[in-house]
Amino acid sequence: SGKTPPSHSTGGNLNQHQVTPLHSSSVLQDIGTAARHAPSSRGAAPAPAHTRPKMLVLLAGIFVVHIATVIMLFVSTIANVWMVGSSNFGTISTGLWLLCNKTCSQLPVSSQDEASLKAVQAFMILSIIFSVVALVLFIIQLFTLEKGKRFYMTGAVMLVCWMCILIAVSIYTARFTGAVAYSTNPHHGYCFILAWICFCFSFIIGILYLVLRKK
Repeated sequence: SGKTPPSHSTGGNLNQHQVTPLHSSSVLQDIGTAARHAPSSRGAAPAPAHTRPKMLVLLAGIFVVHIATVIMLFVSTIANVWMVGSSNFGTISTGLWLLCNKTCSQLPVSSQDEASLKAVQAFMILSIIFSVVALVLFIIQLFTLEKGKRFYMTGAVMLVCWMCILIAVSIYTARFTGAVAYSTNPHHGYCFILAWICFCFSFIIGILYLVLRKK
C-alpha cells in the first residue's frame, strides 16, 4: 500500500526526456550566434591600401628624375658651353672638347692643363656610364627584387656616378674657370651649371635608392 504508483515514475522520466532536447537546441543556437558575430582571423590585419599608390608615385618620380639626370649629363659633356666669353668676332664658348665661335676648332690647352682636361673628360664619361648602368639596374630590380628589400646595388652605382661628377667639376673649376682663349669677360655657361645640377640630383637619387624599400 506504501509503494509509489508506476505511472507517476513513468511520467517523470518522460518529462526529463522532453526537457533535454529543448536545452540542447538552445545551446546550439547560442554557439551559432557567437560564431556569426566572432571576428574573422583572415581579415584581422588588412594591409593598408593607401601605401602602395604612394610608393608607386615616388618610384615613378625617382625614375623621371634619373632619366633627366642622364640626359643632362649627356648634354653637359657633349656641348661646348662650359665657359662663355665675348670678343670682336662675337661670343666664344669652350667646352671639354672644342672652342666654338661661328665654327668650332680644337680646344687650345697648355701642356700643364692637358692632363687636367683629360681627367675631366674621363670622369664625365664615367659619370654617364654609371648613371645609365644605375638606371638599368633600377629597372631590373624593380621587377626581380623581393618585397621589403632595398635598392642597394642601384644606390651604390648612383653614388659612384655622383663621385665622378664631383671630381670632374672640381678639377674644371680649379683649372679652367675664367680661361677662355681670345675673349674677355668670361663666365660659366649652361653646361657647367647642368653638371652641378646633375651632381645634386645624383646624390639625392642615390640616397633615396638606399633608403627606399620595395612594397
